[in-house]
Amino acid sequence: HTLVTNSTQVPFCFILNGIPGFEVFHNWISIPFCCLYTVSIMGNTTILAVIRTEPSLHKPMYLFLSMLAVTALGLTLTTLPTVMGVLWFGASEISFEACFAQFFFLHGFSFIESSVLLAMSFDRYVAFCRPLHYVSILTNQVIRRIGIGLGILMRGFILIVPIIITLSGFPYCKSHVLSHAFCLHQDVIKLACADITFNRIYPIVLVSLTGFLDSILILISYILILNTIMGIASGKERAKALNTCVSHISCVLVFYVTVTGLTLIHRFGKYVPHIVHIIMSYIYFLFPPFMNPIIYSIKTKQIRNGINHLLSFHRI
Repeated sequence: HTLVTNSTQVPFCFILNGIPGFEVFHNWISIPFCCLYTVSIMGNTTILAVIRTEPSLHKPMYLFLSMLAVTALGLTLTTLPTVMGVLWFGASEISFEACFAQFFFLHGFSFIESSVLLAMSFDRYVAFCRPLHYVSILTNQVIRRIGIGLGILMRGFILIVPIIITLSGFPYCKSHVLSHAFCLHQDVIKLACADITFNRIYPIVLVSLTGFLDSILILISYILILNTIMGIASGKERAKALNTCVSHISCVLVFYVTVTGLTLIHRFGKYVPHIVHIIMSYIYFLFPPFMNPIIYSIKTKQIRNGINHLLSFHRI
């Protein structure tokens, strides 16, 4: 894709924004952003290292947790170069191909995270509601054999391909300025000079059939889990059982509350100040990857013990 100016072809590019209206404060704004990115990368990398080095954590529950950490790293590293480039160096230009690649991975990893959270809820359902069959239903071999990980990966990325195909064929003759420091579908679509009906309807259908359906299935699984837990006679045992679900429930809430907030703002926030749209987008792509490792480090004893063991091993 190229633009033609005075019979000279120049490469097509989009212009990224940091936080419009606050450009003079970008250096200061970069400090909390840098902290969020650093904690997210270090936290999720630590989770992966602990699960890999601790044989006692080589179980389906922690295999799914490692998938969640990889997804969080994917989201973080996808936005990191352009966001920090804009805030630190004012590097606002991004090529057509790089922009499309970025939102392909950005939206793809978001759908993958939803799928991983659903798989983790199924793991918890089997553990509580079918405990005698847990070992036979969910094993590492079974997960590999039926390709749950590959299925989650393919589901996330394949669903984005139709959007990429249609957008790559559109002409872009309007303003080339995007609202964020990274590429989003809802930003790029506004700049296309073509019939964008499919690109307006398809994401709604996609979110309904994936994110909404996943959240409903997760809710149903926890209703069944709570029903089983309430049947436990001992209050102490009930509290212990509930505590094992707190980490996953917290991650589900962090993800779906931010997704719902962003969706409502984009669909129905016509009169909401534009800065609110921008902030919600940054929260959606930065907050869950930042919070997930913190939640599991605080609420999961096995992860805490693994981190302590990993740190003590390196000190030696």
